[in-house]
Amino acid sequence: MKIKSYAKINLGLYVLGKRPDGYHNICTAFQTIDLFDILRFETIGEDAILLAGDDDSIPWGEENLIYRAAVHLKPYRREPKGVRIHVEKRIPAGKGLGGGSSNAAVTLLALNELWELDLDINMLLEMGRKLGADVPYFLTGGLCLGTGRGDVIRPLDELSECFGVLVMPEIFIPTADVYSSAGKSLTSKGKGSKMIKFLAGRHFHLLENDLEETVFDIHPPLKEIKYLLLRLGAVLSLVSGSGSAVFGLFPEKERVEAAAERIKQRGRVRIIETVSRERYDIGLHTGV
Repeated sequence: MKIKSYAKINLGLYVLGKRPDGYHNICTAFQTIDLFDILRFETIGEDAILLAGDDDSIPWGEENLIYRAAVHLKPYRREPKGVRIHVEKRIPAGKGLGGGSSNAAVTLLALNELWELDLDINMLLEMGRKLGADVPYFLTGGLCLGTGRGDVIRPLDELSECFGVLVMPEIFIPTADVYSSAGKSLTSKGKGSKMIKFLAGRHFHLLENDLEETVFDIHPPLKEIKYLLLRLGAVLSLVSGSGSAVFGLFPEKERVEAAAERIKQRGRVRIIETVSRERYDIGLHTGV
């Protein structure tokens, strides 16, 4: 079985306050984009999880979210089947694009089928929440509202197809570092109202990312990328999640191509388009 594991961007991210468990409550709009890893799954007779990938910078052992997702499913097997998993990695780590979480979600879905577990979506969602805050989103895809830690997912009416530029500088920014550096400045009230207004009218200028200023303090050139994309005509430019990728969405595809050419010296650049939930669902459930 071969499955595409898509990336996401955050169309706005508002931090609403710190939780008793040490995490933060957020309000964000997740959107799938057409950047993806490819995961290949093959059942094996021995009771083992054999994981490998083509990116040497990523650990492929027991700490990997793919491996951990497979371990979560093992108790539900009717017989001791194993699996060989190979990852063709295209979503870079540490960019706020959710590659690891996406891989984990795809693994839950693929092994539920390959191992004939027949677990319902609610059980998979609960497993996803234990693996990571973004994992439940990737069991749904498309445009979704994420609340709680980002793990409470509500599908939204889709945007019209959008094109954009994604800039991925060669810098890794751990999410925990961003939240710890931002401190109390993240906990002001009333921020979620901007997301509500965006959902009502779909006006991109309302969207902000509360983590951006902290990310810019850690790596100032990202701020230059954001404002260059805006000067080139983007209707929205934000750091995705906790960074370090910066995206710009444009009203016409022609502007996207021109902007990509202008900004190509700032990091790895890719022209992207949004992926609807229907297209995402087809990709998840038509493994080759």
